[in-house]
Amino acid sequence: MLRHAVPRIIEGAIAPVVVFLLFLHFFAVTGAVTAGLGFCYALLAWRLATHRRVPGLLVLGAVSLTVRSILALSTGSVFVYFLQPTLGTALVAATMVVSACAGRPLVGRLARDFCPIPDSVAAGAAVRRFFFQLTLLWAVTELMIAAVAIWLLLSQSVGVFVVTRTVASLTLTAVAILLSVLWFQRSMGDHVAFAPRRVGV
Repeated sequence: MLRHAVPRIIEGAIAPVVVFLLFLHFFAVTGAVTAGLGFCYALLAWRLATHRRVPGLLVLGAVSLTVRSILALSTGSVFVYFLQPTLGTALVAATMVVSACAGRPLVGRLARDFCPIPDSVAAGAAVRRFFFQLTLLWAVTELMIAAVAIWLLLSQSVGVFVVTRTVASLTLTAVAILLSVLWFQRSMGDHVAFAPRRVGV
């Protein structure tokens, strides 16, 4: 799981922040916004050129960042640039709740971007129930991230906001991942413990 997740975290969270802060220091907000968008499309181009799988999260991120960048550059408002992903995070949380209630938990689909899960395993009743519960956990986590981001956006400078929001987001995400792993072990452990044994196996 770490082998699959760590590269996604580096390219999706840490590297963009480093690029943004570097260009913010030398070229102000306009240069930082442009560099962030260019970095995102460079990642997509590199994956396509090397025939690597393009994660769904990267594609969604590129679309979202494009809209944010166009609006920010056209209005000249950095507040608009950072408010959009925060509202998007809240929207993701709402989408997770709806998907769980509809019986198609979103986390179950996104999990395959970070860890390969065979179809035979994903179809099990215990795994589906686990993803339902996990989707609700991540919905709460996303709402907390959105709330922290809005507070920082309204009270801090751009540089402080970018760094603190990233640290807070990664911390909450790491806690949610830890809880997810422990929850998975407990859920699957209970499932195995009470699963009927097949004769001759």
